[in-house]
Amino acid sequence: MTQPHSIRYPLRIKDVLTAKAPGDDVEVCGWVRSRRDGKGFSFFDIGDGSCFSGIQAVVPSTLGNYAAELVHAGTGTSVRIRGTLVESPGQGQKYEIAAAEVRVYGMAPPDYPLQKKAHSFEYLREITHLRPRTNAIGAVARLRSSLSHAVHTFFGERGFLYVHTPIITASDAEGAGEMFRVSTLDPENPPRTSDGRVDYSRDFFGRQASLTVSGQLEGEAYAMAMGRVYTFGPTFRAENSNTARHLAEFWMIEPEAAFFRLRDDMDLAEDFIHSLCAHALEHNTDDLEFFNKRVSPVLISNLESAAGQEFERVSYTEAVKLLSKSGENFQYPVSWGMDLQSEHERCLTERIFKRPVIVYDYPKEIKAFYMRQNDDGKTVGAMDILVPGIGELVGGSEREDRVDALSARMKERGLDEAKYEWYLDLRKYGGAPHAGFGLGFERLLLFVTGMQNIRDVIPFPRYPGNAGF
Repeated sequence: MTQPHSIRYPLRIKDVLTAKAPGDDVEVCGWVRSRRDGKGFSFFDIGDGSCFSGIQAVVPSTLGNYAAELVHAGTGTSVRIRGTLVESPGQGQKYEIAAAEVRVYGMAPPDYPLQKKAHSFEYLREITHLRPRTNAIGAVARLRSSLSHAVHTFFGERGFLYVHTPIITASDAEGAGEMFRVSTLDPENPPRTSDGRVDYSRDFFGRQASLTVSGQLEGEAYAMAMGRVYTFGPTFRAENSNTARHLAEFWMIEPEAAFFRLRDDMDLAEDFIHSLCAHALEHNTDDLEFFNKRVSPVLISNLESAAGQEFERVSYTEAVKLLSKSGENFQYPVSWGMDLQSEHERCLTERIFKRPVIVYDYPKEIKAFYMRQNDDGKTVGAMDILVPGIGELVGGSEREDRVDALSARMKERGLDEAKYEWYLDLRKYGGAPHAGFGLGFERLLLFVTGMQNIRDVIPFPRYPGNAGF
């Protein structure tokens, strides 16, 4: 059998700072974050995205390309630096590189949009393709990657199977109709039926199809065979909400577990948030310290609370009573039967309980058709997890497993049962109690970073009027 050849990748700056020692020969590649010139040498601060810190290289003027090239290598220039790792006499870094060779791969001209100064997040959204090179967006990217890995680890360790649910669907999990249509019909001249409607039977799928708003319904099908499953993928909402909390394209984490009741669902979701916050605190220390210093001074304390404290649990009815007695002057006065607003959710977490809160047993009229109706006839076995600074982070429920009750709820909501026949079959053929929840990954990143706009925690945000890059 042929033996694999030896593979050697270029070192990342993170590797140099953690695995190398003074006197080692090193070679790094990256981008110039700043350059300061002295008498007979220049200081290059180099970053490569592998960690929050860059590394300083001391570049002597004796190098052959110094005068002609290196003194013109401004912020944004890509380079390869070879030299010796030495202890740094300056403050702020433990090591630096005594450069023996510097090769310029790509020079950045003086009009490079990210000079060494503060830039607003609004400005950075105009140059989305370049903003990962900034401290803040680079830190978001590392946290996003780190937490994605933690999601899979969490569910894998608890016996959940990762399932890829469809992006194109004919089912509306929320029943709200705010979906992006998928069609190959000519938009200028679509085929029509005898009554003038668009004839979707002649479309690519032979019926009207859309981008998914959730993988939950399909996830339930696999939970009824595999026991415990989860999805983690992109979802889409054609909701014309131009706010700091909404995106048209975002990522959802959605576990479904057979034989789980509402209490089990709450336990799983709380355990999940505990685990993710603890992971970030352990593995992304430098990035979190940056956000704590520059974005939100209570960030780390909030994460430590979410990682280490039990969440408060309160019924929707009791939460409404507490809010009514709070003395707060809400923009939206509280009454039983209303959907809690962000101001109510933050009051519960930040002032009344001062910790994350799980609210459960919501009025059935404000929740989705698939949630299991409680014996009181007024509420459903639904739960939301609310966290400080954000409000709702998780929404979940015990699913309605009684076929007659589910059918009745669908009729109440005016849903076409024929489109959900397969979903009813899951109850008809060996149905079982089951529950699940959804967590918007970008909402989680807002909580973990302290960032204020959801458009800044996803690489290329999609929202009303914007689908650039």
